[in-house]
Amino acid sequence: MTAGAPLAPPRPDPARPPEHIREGRALASPLRLTVGAAADIGGVDRAWQGVVDVFAAVDAAMSRFRDDSEITRLNRARGPVAGLSRYLIAGLMAADRASRITDGRFDARVVVDLERLGFGGVRQAAGTSRPDPTDTRRLIRRDGRRGTIELVAPVDLGGIGKGLALRWAARRAAEALAGTEFLLDAGGDLVSHGSRTGEPWSIGIEDPNGGPDPLAVVVLHRDQAIATSSVRIGRRIGPDGQPVHHLIDPRTGEPGGAGMAAVTVASPDPAWAEVWSKALFLEGAAGIADVARRRDIAAWWVSDDGVLSMTAAARQQTSWVRAEARSA
Repeated sequence: MTAGAPLAPPRPDPARPPEHIREGRALASPLRLTVGAAADIGGVDRAWQGVVDVFAAVDAAMSRFRDDSEITRLNRARGPVAGLSRYLIAGLMAADRASRITDGRFDARVVVDLERLGFGGVRQAAGTSRPDPTDTRRLIRRDGRRGTIELVAPVDLGGIGKGLALRWAARRAAEALAGTEFLLDAGGDLVSHGSRTGEPWSIGIEDPNGGPDPLAVVVLHRDQAIATSSVRIGRRIGPDGQPVHHLIDPRTGEPGGAGMAAVTVASPDPAWAEVWSKALFLEGAAGIADVARRRDIAAWWVSDDGVLSMTAAARQQTSWVRAEARSA
């Protein structure tokens, strides 16, 4: 699974009691849990183990970078498969719903194009034609009597899978920590729980063009997620020798988001923050403001000329910007 462009984590405050931090890696991204100082060590360790367990289960279910994952088996089956885990079924259902809610801007059926353009992962779609973007059939066919699922086309659940992992892992951590505040960070996609010792969590939006300082600082609500889609990572040289990125427009099968460098979205749910960051990116610089405003999404975006823009909902959560930003 690939990670989104990172956001800057909160900086340590010398005046604040030291927080509990656990770190590792999962889904090809750094994984970090920051817990309020008041938590007991046993609760922190249980929370971290719950986080690790959830991410490991999602990796085994949804990673197209594993030859032994469930999604690889299902993608290659070209027919009904039984005995799939609840994690994979939930991921497929979420991807199906996301496609309908975003009017097809988010479409998990981009595996054929990712493989054609040379992006990593084990082969999933050999011999498969790219799906018709006007095909509005449901992503999966379920046979409740036989307990089987069949895909209409191979899928990539990388982004939404990480968002779901954050959702489920945050729930496990909240149960173990009994009300203590925490911030869970998976490669720059984050979810908060509670306030940071009475103050909000503050997150820096990093410059997708590689600048050393954040473009803005975002204040998270008590229980909120934030995710970024960016061309800063996931770039490579395509078959024709031209640079390409991994954010594929399902309408064309090619990298999309004309004029865009990055989109960040805040949402109550990390999976939907991930979905909308990608869907809005694919609207491109010409269309993103209208869609984000109409959907009342808290969104920040950077055009490829380095200009930061944001919706009114996003401005309400912005405590600082490096330079004056455009309002959408």
